[in-house]
Amino acid sequence: MALAGRRLAQAAGSVIGSQAAVFWRQFSNLSREVAPAARRLAAEPQHALNGADGRIQWVFLGSPGAGKGTYASRLSKYLNIAHISTGDLVREELKNGSPIAIKVQEVMNRGQLLSDEIIFDLLSRRLEQGLVTGEGGFILDGFPRTAVQAGVLESMTHIDLAVNLTLREEVLVQKMLGRRLCSECGGNYNVANIDIAAKDGKPAIFMPPLPAPAGCEGKLVQRADDTEETVVARLKVYEEQSKPVEDFYSERGRLLEFEITGGIPETWPRLLESLGIESQCEALASGSN
Repeated sequence: MALAGRRLAQAAGSVIGSQAAVFWRQFSNLSREVAPAARRLAAEPQHALNGADGRIQWVFLGSPGAGKGTYASRLSKYLNIAHISTGDLVREELKNGSPIAIKVQEVMNRGQLLSDEIIFDLLSRRLEQGLVTGEGGFILDGFPRTAVQAGVLESMTHIDLAVNLTLREEVLVQKMLGRRLCSECGGNYNVANIDIAAKDGKPAIFMPPLPAPAGCEGKLVQRADDTEETVVARLKVYEEQSKPVEDFYSERGRLLEFEITGGIPETWPRLLESLGIESQCEALASGSN
């Protein structure tokens, strides 16, 4: 990885300073099998939002509970592209029992957060897999979380657009306190019935519950850390960390701010309109660029 590593380190350093260069020295110690993927990804041409090849490479940002996973998953199916979540990558790796999975499990058993180098290892291999299989693009959900990660990701592959989903804090707290998980099937549901009147120039927000099917009703559990105190603290930490990431993409003209003001039926068509997806689909169908 010597030459490619030096070039990528210089690129990362130029966009976010010496902190990225320091991180890259750690990242360059990844296992040898990641090197070909990183080189090919770095060599990929940059794609405009309406690229001639139609490839999409987006990231979805937003605070916990904003709906990143929901809308990234829905949009990826709509566009027939990959939905990549770093959390899902970790869970899949744990199932494989690979040397990296063993390392991941050891870190988790100690109650520690996974290092950036582990996350980039998993992500590099997943992006390489998409190139090999001919995927039409991807939506990366909830990553990058820091400006350092954004810079290194940009050194690996060009991100066309960062969609930042925003939601008022009082709504986020209610949503997160209402989250429920089926202990049997793993399905995610929400018991919160959010109905906030318009006030001080802010629009009214109505989000009905997301009920579980009959088979899951008696098996719903709440995450142990979904207490109001923990939720508020988590949102504060996210706010502090997210601003540099938002600035990173905003300075490059690639940040789309999108405020959620309702449930999926109201939000989905607005999101499509903001992304210009329907008009793009019509253009592709008619054969125009």
